[in-house]
Amino acid sequence: MVDSPGHTVPTSPLLQTKLYVPRSRPGLVSRARLIERLNQAIEGRLTILSAPAGFGKTTLLGQWLASERAAAWVSLDQSDNEPTLFWAYVIAALQTVHDVH
Repeated sequence: MVDSPGHTVPTSPLLQTKLYVPRSRPGLVSRARLIERLNQAIEGRLTILSAPAGFGKTTLLGQWLASERAAAWVSLDQSDNEPTLFWAYVIAALQTVHDVH
């Protein structure tokens, strides 16, 4: 299906596994200083966590979110580099936090 010239709307269902918040695993080293910085960051409108691959971003966020915070999560990869698909995933993630009909 085409929504505007050159833009295709996804017709296949979204992968629900891309919307799962990562779980904190027992036995991981606690990153108290970084957890505290995330706690402070929620006072802002937008927080971006950026680091190279393998630096523990997902692990850190899993630990932080384990304290029963409401969070929308989207795992993206190169194949999701299409605006319509990206926003479909963002909306689906937000719907996991806020029951929107």
